Amino acid sequence: MSERDDNLPPNFLIPVGTQVVLRYDRRVPGTDTDKPAGTVAEVVDSPESNDRAYLVRFLDGTEFRLKFGELLVRRGDHSVEATATAGPDVSAFVIYRVMVGSRAFGLSTESSDEDRRGVYLPPADWHWSLTKPPEQVESFAPGIEEVDWEIEKFIRLALHANPNILETLWSPAVLFTNETGDELRAMRRSFLSKHLYRTYSGYVLSQFRLMKRGFDADGHFKAKHAMHLIRLLHSGIHAMTDGEIRVDVQEHRAELLAIRRGEVPFAEVAKRALDLDRVFQEAFNRTALPEKPDTERANRFLIAARRRSVGN
Repeated sequence: MSERDDNLPPNFLIPVGTQVVLRYDRRVPGTDTDKPAGTVAEVVDSPESNDRAYLVRFLDGTEFRLKFGELLVRRGDHSVEATATAGPDVSAFVIYRVMVGSRAFGLSTESSDEDRRGVYLPPADWHWSLTKPPEQVESFAPGIEEVDWEIEKFIRLALHANPNILETLWSPAVLFTNETGDELRAMRRSFLSKHLYRTYSGYVLSQFRLMKRGFDADGHFKAKHAMHLIRLLHSGIHAMTDGEIRVDVQEHRAELLAIRRGEVPFAEVAKRALDLDRVFQEAFNRTALPEKPDTERANRFLIAARRRSVGN
C-alpha cells in the first residue's frame, strides 16, 4: 500500500468509507491510551471542508475526530488480486515457486486444493517489444491454482509489505528455485520494516468490516474471512516481535479451523480479534524492525536479474 496525500488537490475531501492512516501518535480522548502513527482507521463522517475534522473509527470501535493534516489516505492500488490476468505461459521463466494457502499454513484438510505462487523473470525481448510482460498471470489445473508475478511487480509489492507477497517469500514449501530465486529468498528480510504494521492493519480492518457487515445484515458472517483475520493478526505479531513472517500456524490450528468451520460465534471472534489487535499494537511499539525497507538492495537485485535476462 502507498500513501500520497501530499499530491492531492487542496479541495480534496476524504470520502466516507476510506481507509486512512495516522501520521502521528494520537491520544484517545478521555483515556491514557495512544494510537500510534501508522494505525489504520476508516472515515465514518466527512466535513464540508478540510478546515474541520473527520470522524474516524478504529478496529476496536473507538471513534474520534482528526484533522486532514493528521491523516494519510491508504491507497488500494497494490492489491494482488486486482491485476491478475490469464496467459501467456510464463512457466519457462519462473525463478521461484512455492506452496501457499492452507497446505503451507498447516491448515489443510483432505479437500484442500493446492495454491502455488511464483515469480518469473521475462526475457529482455518482452520488455523491448510493444507488448509488455503481464505483471501477474494466473493458471489453473485440476486441484491446482498458480499465480506468478513479474519480478519487478513482486519486488514493489514486497517493499509495501503486502501480506500475500511476504508469505510467498517465507513459505516453508519451496517447489522450485534457481540461482536468482535463491538470491531473492535470501534477501527477504530486506523487505521487512515498520510499514508492515499499517499494511497488515489495513487488511485486518478490511476483513473485520466484511465480517461485521455480513453479521449486521442477516446475523451471519463468512467464517473464512474471520479465520484469515485471526491468522493475519498472529502473523503480524510474530513479524513485529521476531522479524520473520510466520506462514505455518499449526500451533493455532485448532482455533483457526474451529473458526473456519463456523463453530465460533461472531462475538467471540470479534473479541479475539480486538485482543490480538491490542497485542499487535504493543508489538509495534516495541519492534526492532527498521523504519523503511532496504529499497536500494532490492533495486540492485532487480537490475542484476534484468541483466541476466538479456539474450534469453
